[in-house]
Amino acid sequence: MKAADTAALHKASAQRASNWRPRFGVRQSSAAFDTFEGGNADHMTARSRSSIQHLRTAILRSVSRSFYLSIRFLPQQLREPIALAYLLARTTDTVADTTRIPGTVRMETVKMLSNGIQGKVSREVVINHVASFVPLQKNAAEQTLLDSLPDCLKWLEQIGEADRDDIRAVLEKITNGQMLDLHRFDNPAEMPALQSAADLDEYTYLVAGCVGEFWTRLCFRHLRDFASLIPDEMLSLGQRYGMGLQLINVLRDAGSDLRSGRCYFPEDELRGVGLSAAQILSRSDRFQPIYQRWMEKAQDGLECGMQYSRAIRNRRMRAATVLPALIGARTLALLHKAGASALHRNIKVPRGEVRTMILTLAVNLASRAKIDAIFNRVKL
Repeated sequence: MKAADTAALHKASAQRASNWRPRFGVRQSSAAFDTFEGGNADHMTARSRSSIQHLRTAILRSVSRSFYLSIRFLPQQLREPIALAYLLARTTDTVADTTRIPGTVRMETVKMLSNGIQGKVSREVVINHVASFVPLQKNAAEQTLLDSLPDCLKWLEQIGEADRDDIRAVLEKITNGQMLDLHRFDNPAEMPALQSAADLDEYTYLVAGCVGEFWTRLCFRHLRDFASLIPDEMLSLGQRYGMGLQLINVLRDAGSDLRSGRCYFPEDELRGVGLSAAQILSRSDRFQPIYQRWMEKAQDGLECGMQYSRAIRNRRMRAATVLPALIGARTLALLHKAGASALHRNIKVPRGEVRTMILTLAVNLASRAKIDAIFNRVKL
C-alpha cells in the first residue's frame, strides 16, 4: 500500500472514531444493534439467539469447508464454544492476511483484536479499528465475517465463563502465532525462511496444536466419560494432532506461500541440500527430500489424531474429531502422488470424496473399525 493510501486509511479510521455506528450481523442497521444493546429483555434474548444461530450456520459455512462439516457432528453443548472460537480465529487470520495493508498496521490491528477478545479494550474500539479492513477483502465471505465482528464479540460476552476463559486462552496463543508470522515475513522481497525445525514446530503449535488442547478441555468438561484415556494423554495427542493438521496446510500451500515471499521450511535443512528459499520453486526436485520428511511428520500427527479419536466414547464426537484426519490423510496422499509438481498445483480433496467419508461415518455410526478402514485406504 502506498504512503498516501496508508494516510487515508488512518484518516478514515479517525473520522469513524468520532461518529462510530457499529455494523450488526450481515450489514444490518445500527438501529438493530442498538436494540441488541438495550430495550426489551425478551426481544434482546430472541435477537441474541437469532444472531448466534446465523453465525454458527450461514457465516461459519461460508468461511470454512471441512470444519463446518465436522461441527455438524458435535453434541449440542459443544457446538457454540467451538464454532465461536473458530470464527474469532478466522477473523484474526483474515486481518493478518489482508496484504493490501502494511504488515505493521496488520500486526497492530491483530494485537488490538486480541486485546478485545481478552476483554482488555472495549468492543467499540476494536470494531472501529477493524472496520477499515472490511472493504479491502476480495473474498465476499471474509468481508461478511469481518462485518459480523460485533456479533462475535457480543456472543463471547454471553457464553459461559469457563468456555469463555478457554476461548480467550486459545485465541491468545493463536494471535501470538499470527503476529509472530507477520514479524518474520515483514519483507517478502527478501524471501525469508524459518531458522530451524523448532521454529516450524512453534508455529504449528501456536496456530493449531493449542486448538487440540482447547478441544480436549472442552470435551472433558462438557461430556461425561469423554475418553478412555486420561486427560493428560488426550491433551498430548490433541496437541500433536493439531500440529499435524497445520503442517498439512503448510505442505499444501507451500507453492503459493513461496510465491508470496514466505518459506516455512527450515533454513538449515535447505542449506543441507544446497538451496535457498528463493530457489525452491525452480529446483523443486532437489527440495523433495525435505518436503517428504515433513510429510512423514504430518502423517505422524494424523496417527496421533487417529489414536485420539479411537479413545473417544461418544460416537458423534468421534466422527467430528476424526473427519479432519481422514481428509488430511487423503490430502497427503494427493501431495505424495503429485511429487514435485505439488508446488505448482492447487491440491485439494474433491468435495465428492469428503461427502462419501461423511456418509460412511454416519451410516456406520462412526465405528472404530470403519474409521480405521477409511484411514488405511486413503493414507500414504
